[in-house]
Amino acid sequence: MRIFIALDIDEGIRERIARFMEGVRGFAPEVRWVRSDSLHITLKFIGEKPEEWVEGIKTALSGIKSEAFELSFRGYGFFPTINSARVFWLGISAPAQLAGLASIIDEKVAALGISKENHVYSPHLTLARGGSGAPSWRKGDKPNQNFQKLQEKLRALPTPEFGTMTAREFFLYESQLLRGGARYTKIAGFALDQHQQRPL
Repeated sequence: MRIFIALDIDEGIRERIARFMEGVRGFAPEVRWVRSDSLHITLKFIGEKPEEWVEGIKTALSGIKSEAFELSFRGYGFFPTINSARVFWLGISAPAQLAGLASIIDEKVAALGISKENHVYSPHLTLARGGSGAPSWRKGDKPNQNFQKLQEKLRALPTPEFGTMTAREFFLYESQLLRGGARYTKIAGFALDQHQQRPL
């Protein structure tokens, strides 16, 4: 199973992001756009694990205690740089609880033998990918044109605002790679303010 841990996004915010994506998609027709129904805020990508690992992961996650917190969605950016962009992302403004939650999750699953993260947690929503390889800067990166027209269009528009939501739970997901793109299925939910696993 290919699994990860993430926060879901309120439907109203998801719809506003979907309308935004539809409005600008034509300015970068050659990149791979993410389906709006699959948008989520990744807290920890675990990767391929045998199915029998799932119960242990669920047990570890059910012991996490964290309060609910607010998230605001606004703005955008490009990884690794504007001139050599491979990823178009949407910004997330969040209190320290979000990074704290990601860190706690990382610690809990590391105790099961899952590799810890080696970079600072940076919340964002990936909207589109253009080019191959990791989004981080690589020696030899050269300017590309994948997002140039989109960048010109966005500079002429006000900073997009998509709304604010309260994160009250996080989820363990399974990711299935299909011909039409990845399909995400919730395996279990964990309430942030009630400290217990929620059956799905």
